[in-house]
Amino acid sequence: MSEESRAFDSVLDLCQNQHRRIVLGTLAEEQRSLTLNDLTQAVLKYNHQTPITEASEDVLTEIRLSLYHVHLPKLASEGLINYDSERHLVEPTEQFEQVQPTLSTILDADPTLEAPMKL
Repeated sequence: MSEESRAFDSVLDLCQNQHRRIVLGTLAEEQRSLTLNDLTQAVLKYNHQTPITEASEDVLTEIRLSLYHVHLPKLASEGLINYDSERHLVEPTEQFEQVQPTLSTILDADPTLEAPMKL
C-alpha cells in the first residue's frame, strides 16, 4: 500500500466521528492554534445546534471531556495536530496541511456542516 493510500485511509478513519470532523474543519477554516474551549464551542454549534449561552454545563462538560480524552489524542497520535494538554492548546501540523485537500472533500460532503466553519 502506498504512503498516499495510507494517508487517505487514515483521514477517512478519523472523519468517521462527527466531533473529529468538526475539529478538523474548524482548524482548517481558522488556520491557527485553538483552545479546547474554542473547539468545545465549535462542536456545540455544529453538532448540537445550540448557542453557548443556552447549553447546559453537563453538555459542555461531556463535549470537553470527549475531546480531551478521546478525539484530540486520536488526532495527535495520527500526527494531524499537536495538543498541549496542560495549556489546552491545539495546533495543526505540517501533516495536517498535506491532507487538507482530502479533508476538504470529506467535510464538503457532510450535510450537517456549514461552510465556512467559523467560531
